[in-house]
Amino acid sequence: MATGKVRYWAAAKEAAGVAEEPFDAVTLGELMTKITQNHADLARVVRRCSFLVDGAPVGKRPHDQVVLADGATVEVLPPFAGG
Repeated sequence: MATGKVRYWAAAKEAAGVAEEPFDAVTLGELMTKITQNHADLARVVRRCSFLVDGAPVGKRPHDQVVLADGATVEVLPPFAGG
């Protein structure tokens, strides 16, 4: 089980009610399940988000296949307007 921190930006931050929080999870999929449990607004926002794990884009990889290292930082990035 890896521990680290998850950072929320823009609408994800508003839905989560915090800017960041610690986590313990093995994969990004597990982390997403944990942070959205009992948080319907966050679950709705997260479906539209992209993610960075230690600065690297997750892209279209299945979240259950993205293994989190101990000390990882996961950024939750909703779509941003502008150019």
